Amino acid sequence: MPALISVALVLAALLPPHLVDAALYQNLDALPTNVKPFDFTVAGGGTAGSVLASRLSENRDFNVLLIEAGNDTVGVIELEVPAWASKRNDTEFNWRFESEPMPGLNNRTLAIPRGRGLGGSSAINAMAYTRGSADDYDNWGRVTGDSRWGWNALWPYIQRHERWTPPAGGRDPTGQFDPKVHGYEGNTQTSLVWAEPSDFDLRVRTNGLLQKKEFPNVLDLNAGKPIGATWLQSTIGNGERCSAAKGYLTPSVRERPNLTIVLNTYITRVLPSKSSKKLDIRTVEIAPRDGGARRTLTASKELILSAGVIGSPQILLNSGIGNKADLTAHGIPSVLDVPDVGQGITEHVSIAASFGTVPLNQTTSRTFSCDYDDRIDDATALAMWQQNRTGPLTERFTSHQLLWFRLPSDTPLFKQYKDASTGPTSPQFEWGLDATGGGTLVLLSPYSRGSLKLRSNDPFAKPRIDYNLLSHPYDLAALKEGLRSLKRYYSGPAWDGYITGFKGPDPDILSDAEFEKTIRDTAFTTLHPVGSAQMSPRNSKRGVVDSELRLKSASGLRIVDASVFPYVPAAHSQAPVYILAERAVDLIRSVW
Repeated sequence: MPALISVALVLAALLPPHLVDAALYQNLDALPTNVKPFDFTVAGGGTAGSVLASRLSENRDFNVLLIEAGNDTVGVIELEVPAWASKRNDTEFNWRFESEPMPGLNNRTLAIPRGRGLGGSSAINAMAYTRGSADDYDNWGRVTGDSRWGWNALWPYIQRHERWTPPAGGRDPTGQFDPKVHGYEGNTQTSLVWAEPSDFDLRVRTNGLLQKKEFPNVLDLNAGKPIGATWLQSTIGNGERCSAAKGYLTPSVRERPNLTIVLNTYITRVLPSKSSKKLDIRTVEIAPRDGGARRTLTASKELILSAGVIGSPQILLNSGIGNKADLTAHGIPSVLDVPDVGQGITEHVSIAASFGTVPLNQTTSRTFSCDYDDRIDDATALAMWQQNRTGPLTERFTSHQLLWFRLPSDTPLFKQYKDASTGPTSPQFEWGLDATGGGTLVLLSPYSRGSLKLRSNDPFAKPRIDYNLLSHPYDLAALKEGLRSLKRYYSGPAWDGYITGFKGPDPDILSDAEFEKTIRDTAFTTLHPVGSAQMSPRNSKRGVVDSELRLKSASGLRIVDASVFPYVPAAHSQAPVYILAERAVDLIRSVW
């Protein structure tokens, strides 16, 4: 044993001093005060932050620090079982934000769950894996003046992050996805559902043949043209959730001598260098999660802010980076007047709708029966998952397919308003195809924009979040037309003997006033907020970061998370964040 200790000491002596201290620390107090400077500080260990810390530390010449406000999420069973995705909504792994009262929702407030812990929201979300449309990304290129954000240019990063995985249990998914559009060597496991296609699923595919002009079947929703009925893909591998922490911060990554992770540590501010004539921001101020003395750490190369669509603008504002007048009102000295910090948040708005179905014991044919003929009881489901990671607990949704659709081009709505989508490959709506007849209709390209502002100059206080849903008349009018499209969808012959009619809210039965009140009283957020620190062309006075994600009018600081999206994609937001983060890694590597 003494000999082994001696060898370890010799090896430690041979390593550069900054590599010896690498470790995972449970709190800030455990982080040594004499720690050597880090090349890169990644401020926020969520979806993007996990990618950055993992990829940058692949280069052993880079010394990387990852700071996370929450705890470790890997190994927590409630977060690993896909069907239990909502079990952690009221615990330490959720920031539990709440919106301001929104006039568009008749002054209702809404809960805003966001992940707190390694992996961020990818550790608590519903795991749907949807990239969006080619037009979504091509428009990123147009909006930023940088074609490197286009679909074709991003394709290597789309494939780099993904590891396509067979469905839990090993069933044959042939014909339910396109093998050519997936990556097989990446970090994020994605897969189709465990269950074999049900009789309801067969009705969906039949309908796609009979109504293919408006509601076609699509082989793979992630090929860039998702419009139609498509099979659901999720960030699930081998029957378990694959969060960014699980996919990117694996045991071997955590053992790297050049990666240090500190948990339960809040990022209170980013600070400019006092010695630089130009505004240079590479210092982060941090504090223990439960309060206590603050510390500062300065990166020798870059500080990368990845605290998410809520956290990143809040940290910027607390740092004096934002609208000067608003900051002055809170007694915060202005460091950089950037009016757009916290402005322009976009979120998908959703409404519930339902169609009547024939009860199982009244169906005339077993060919098209309900999904839930023989429900597996909870105890059996848990036993299946624990034994071999199969069964219904490997699935988050009761829907196996999603319907993505656009309104007909001659819809009267477009005589009054310009189409809010990014182009013809972008769906305007999403609907989960559920055998119960119920579901959520999601408006994917709303006009309404919201904001985030500080409540006070206390960096620990939750900010004022106003998504401002349904503030623009287009959004309400579009939802009305979206419901009419659904009525056409379920009127197809494939639904004969199964769908009994539309239960509402029906814009063709309710008066305009009744319909509007119903929608404003019941609409809700879809948990895909983006755009609170948007990217824009380098020379534009608008926006917060340039097309290389660098804070405008400053050096040393980049922002890499969903806050930089210029608008919300026609997708669940986690896949676009992975793509953004992988692209950001190469932007950073190209400099250093």
